[in-house]
Amino acid sequence: MTNTEAMGGLPDDIKAFFWDYDAERLSWDRSRHTIAFRLLEKGGMRAVRWLRQHMSDDEIRDFIVRRRGRGISPRRLRFWGLLLDIPRRDVDEWIEAARRNPWNRRTHG
Repeated sequence: MTNTEAMGGLPDDIKAFFWDYDAERLSWDRSRHTIAFRLLEKGGMRAVRWLRQHMSDDEIRDFIVRRRGRGISPRRLRFWGLLLDIPRRDVDEWIEAARRNPWNRRTHG
């Protein structure tokens, strides 16, 4: 853990995913769900590794299941479903529900 992380901040390579936030104000303690969601959807290997150092696979799985995959692209849902052993039928159902949602079609083409 770096000194920045010990003070509640995020490492610089993680802050890059939060261009639309005041990243200096984000901390794992206060913004855990926001950070987890963004890294699940947008994070590369380093970000995924960092997230998995801060949340167990069970916690990540529970987070995705509670959200029913909402906001996570089908491609990323498939990745996380395979990695975390989320039943394929659940992932299929979430993806289909998102496809039926007219707002999702509008924003995700």
